[in-house]
Amino acid sequence: MEEKKLDINSIIGFLLIFGILMYMLWQNQPTPEELEAQEKAKQEQVEAEKKASEQNQTKVTTAEDFTPGEVTDSLQLVKLQNKLGAFAYSAAKASDKETLVESDLLALKFNNKGGYLSEVKLKAFVDFKESPIYLVKDNNASFNINFGTTDSRILNTKDLYFEPTITKNEGNTIVSMKLKVSESKFLEYRYELKDGDYMMGFTIRSQGLSDVINSSQEVNLDWNLKGYRHAKSISYENRYTDIHYEYDEGKDDYTGMSDTEETVENVTWIGYKQHFFSSILLTDAPFKSTKLASKNLVEDEAIDTVYTKDFASKIPLELKGGELNHNLNWYYGPSDFKILNAYDRNLDELVPLGWGIFGWINRYIFMPLFSFLGSFMPYGIAIVVMTILVKILLSFVQYKQFLSQAKMKILKPELDAIREKYKDNKMKAQQETMALQTKAGASPLSGCLPALIQLPVFYALFQFFPSAFDLRQKSFLWAEDLSSYDSVLTWDVNIPLISTFYGNHMSLFPILASIAIFFYMRLTTGQQVNTQPQQEGMPDMGKMMKYMMYFSPIMMLFFFNNYASGLSLYYFISNVISIGIILVIKNYILDEDKIHAQIQEKKKKPKKQNRFQAKMQEMMEQAEKQKQAQQKRKK
Repeated sequence: MEEKKLDINSIIGFLLIFGILMYMLWQNQPTPEELEAQEKAKQEQVEAEKKASEQNQTKVTTAEDFTPGEVTDSLQLVKLQNKLGAFAYSAAKASDKETLVESDLLALKFNNKGGYLSEVKLKAFVDFKESPIYLVKDNNASFNINFGTTDSRILNTKDLYFEPTITKNEGNTIVSMKLKVSESKFLEYRYELKDGDYMMGFTIRSQGLSDVINSSQEVNLDWNLKGYRHAKSISYENRYTDIHYEYDEGKDDYTGMSDTEETVENVTWIGYKQHFFSSILLTDAPFKSTKLASKNLVEDEAIDTVYTKDFASKIPLELKGGELNHNLNWYYGPSDFKILNAYDRNLDELVPLGWGIFGWINRYIFMPLFSFLGSFMPYGIAIVVMTILVKILLSFVQYKQFLSQAKMKILKPELDAIREKYKDNKMKAQQETMALQTKAGASPLSGCLPALIQLPVFYALFQFFPSAFDLRQKSFLWAEDLSSYDSVLTWDVNIPLISTFYGNHMSLFPILASIAIFFYMRLTTGQQVNTQPQQEGMPDMGKMMKYMMYFSPIMMLFFFNNYASGLSLYYFISNVISIGIILVIKNYILDEDKIHAQIQEKKKKPKKQNRFQAKMQEMMEQAEKQKQAQQKRKK
């Protein structure tokens, strides 16, 4: 066999092939930039694999992860699915527009991003600047459902895009906002709006999402709202701005003015009350637990603040068979007792008429009376007429009070004589004083009781006027709005303490009311000062009453400067009438000589003591005996 040998041609061929291979390798080697990119990709891949290997990994998806209409091919859809999971279907069809609907009372905007109400306008009302009343606008409110998914994500509906559908049903407008997994699987917000009604139906329901929503994690509903300023006096408006709620089958409560956080069980409605307007969320089945929070946003009356308070509610939503199904209602409208009471859902409790007998007086006497008067006369005149009727009704009480004071005045010389006679025996002086007052029928308590009878009426009216929606933006004389202060002088300079406690304006009705209160107290307090006996070791009641005569009008002047002018008008008219009644009683009805003769006749007759008087007499006699026994032992 002939042995093969490498000839020169073979060697040249092998060298040529080797050279070509080396050239190809050199041409395909990566650039420094490509090497850096490859190294970065390897690191990202390692980190991704590391995260994927971790158990219970959570992916939080927000709106910044995608924009509407970004899906143009299958590759982008895959990327979107990686971000949103099952809800990529809805996002792929997303539209960043708003959905607008209206009734005769409300103009609403729904944000497709989040599916919630982004604007609520009350068409029949304007604020103190003649601007439309908006309860929701410019991101002052949010409504969000937060839930976990079976692929370990945490989703917020406020960041996801809903598909809107508007239909009509028997004159009602129905807005359906759907967050879809597919055409047959979705989360839906369903709103039903009808003319002539501030209440709209609202349903939260899911369909086919039991394999998407993680039932082992809480599903929470978050409702937040910053209340817009609507009134001229923000401090006065803020006093009546708070969260009201109903719980435990009919009980109701509120958060008050201060910052607060609390948890309430079995809540059936939550109302964000902004004095004369309210945003209320109602549920057919009570929320088992609700966290409520309120934060005051007003720092100074002089500052032109936009918002009053910041409200927040956190409500766990129950899953039934892995699905959401909650029948709710929204109320956006005036805090008008008549409107709220008509729904028969205890919503009238948002109107602070007072508790117990005070609320009863307002509900069944003053509100019907004022509504009747306001139906055929201007509201300012209605306040004056109602004040006159109340004072006439209580005139007999003032008569009893002034009669008691007159009797004490007549008895004063005899009472002074008793105190002088028994100046070394206070107990005996008190016994003789009580005996004389009992015989004469002139007990000091007979003057106090009529005053106590008037207190429920005064307090009820104090609660009534700030709550009377009918007074809003109704004018009378120089007052442009009887539900707000009646400034006749304003200034822009911020004066320390004065601006804080008094304000940057001067209201006239509180000034008139303060003057009337001063003269009324001078008539009544002066009489009491002259008739009240001064007991040793006790505060000087005469001085205290004189201080009150000056202190009360000053308090009225400062306290009511920012209050509703309708309330100050009532106090002014009420005290003027009271002064007139007292002058008539004093000068034309009471005859001191006749009263003196009647007292002398009563003193001659034996006076039967009531149980209280008898018990007091017995206690004083026992105390006197004990004192005498102690003195004997000392001797």
